[in-house]
Amino acid sequence: MEMAGAQILMEGFLREGVERIFGYAGATICPIMDALMATPRISYTLVRTEQNAGHMASGYARVTGKTGVCIVTSGPGATNLITGIATAYMDSIPLVAVTGQVPSGLLGRDIFQEVDITGAVTPFIKHCYLVKDAARLPQIISEAFYIASSGRPGPVLIDIPIDIQEQMVQDPVFPDSVSIRGYNPSVRGNDKQIMRVAEAISQAERPVICAGGGVFLAGAEEELRELVSRTGIPSVTTMMGLSLFPTEHPLNMGMIGTHGNQCANKALAKADLLIMIGTRAADRAIFSPDEIQRRMPNIHIDVDPAEIGKNMSSTVPLVGDVKIILRQLLERDIAVECEPWRTQLQAFRREELSREFPSHPGYVFPGRLLRLLGQRLKEDAAVCVDVGQNQIFACKHLVLRGGRLLTSGGLGTMGYALPAAIGVQTAQPDRQVVVVCGDGSFQMAMNELATLRASRLSIKIVLIRNGVLGLVNQSQRKPPYHGSFGVALTGDPDFAAIAGAYGIPTIHVAEEAEVEGALERFLAEEGSCLLIAEADPEWNTGD
Repeated sequence: MEMAGAQILMEGFLREGVERIFGYAGATICPIMDALMATPRISYTLVRTEQNAGHMASGYARVTGKTGVCIVTSGPGATNLITGIATAYMDSIPLVAVTGQVPSGLLGRDIFQEVDITGAVTPFIKHCYLVKDAARLPQIISEAFYIASSGRPGPVLIDIPIDIQEQMVQDPVFPDSVSIRGYNPSVRGNDKQIMRVAEAISQAERPVICAGGGVFLAGAEEELRELVSRTGIPSVTTMMGLSLFPTEHPLNMGMIGTHGNQCANKALAKADLLIMIGTRAADRAIFSPDEIQRRMPNIHIDVDPAEIGKNMSSTVPLVGDVKIILRQLLERDIAVECEPWRTQLQAFRREELSREFPSHPGYVFPGRLLRLLGQRLKEDAAVCVDVGQNQIFACKHLVLRGGRLLTSGGLGTMGYALPAAIGVQTAQPDRQVVVVCGDGSFQMAMNELATLRASRLSIKIVLIRNGVLGLVNQSQRKPPYHGSFGVALTGDPDFAAIAGAYGIPTIHVAEEAEVEGALERFLAEEGSCLLIAEADPEWNTGD
């Protein structure tokens, strides 16, 4: 059977189980779009800017465990996608991005909408391909999905010139399996290292588990919870590990880091053994790695050997799939005696969770708003949080009873939350999906309200409005800086009018006494809804 390159691409997608693609059409992907139109088993979502195709595919991937897929055209379409690719790379999200390209015979001549996208993304992508022969596409597609989803997941790009999309191939051969020389991710943990880990944990009096986003990526949530439950070891999470435990779980001490919970940071400061699972110990999570490794031994469990020792030397390194390694540890029935330590931390945590928040007339404190919101969400709700003060307030104070919190942790990409939420609900239409954003980040993605409307989605959007770029404003008001500059969001539009133009109702809240009633109406609203909460620009995330 003879097939065009674009048809081979669709057949490869079907073989990889692809059900949804996010994209933006353009001249150099017309053959692909034509083949996609003829493939009804794959649904398509048109985004309003290419960056958000990556974010939607990311949200889709994070809640399904599948590899997200996005397609854009060449030139500015491809360069606009770069931020989506870099965001996925920093947070280890499995993604396959397909870009159209100018005819292969004209590459290097700077013709209309030509850009070297494979060269441009090389520093922040797991792998990329420039396809020169359509007959190679079956192998390339299989390899791309395998690379994106195995080991430490990440984005892979396939750049396909338009003539290769149109090239006819007689009887294309699709491989039954993938084997790539030099690429063999570790899976099972070394038995000798497993024994060392078990011994170190058993001997500790003040151990603490620090869990990150790698636990989600490995699908190891239940194994982690079982290990914590069996051993009684107090646990903290990184930002990417939030929602691994309910907020009020008796062994959850909160999020660590420069913007983290006080109890979590106390646990890290006073522990005698740090057990890092699925986290790279980046600067926002562990502010002073040299001090940590000086004061206590640490165990580092991660699928990526390049991450172990990169930010902090490891006393007991353990490379492999987190899910498999946790099962290996559970088989050893580790005994830990740390009740005094656990009791002390639980007292700190209870005090923190019952704290009173500041209040100013005419404003709503974000921490209290988010605490009350979380208490009213369904247990399996997905909350997509943007970047800035809204992110820190949500990560510290949003009550999670289960479900999933998604945010851009590594790259800190403003405008991530709304498109990610669209990806989530596209994958899981019956799931309660909530966006938390600031007035700065919302304006970076509010064009996707059109995608939300076109897809008939029901997403609740909390917009915390303070009229400034909050986190930068907060930083500029402290030494060595001399005050706020370039952060006032002068000229902001009427957000209610904009939401109304897309058929989305708005609820406005500006007093603490109004919050509970506003949240009840907000969550009860049929379909999507925008809640605008007024916040004092002088508040900071430490208040």
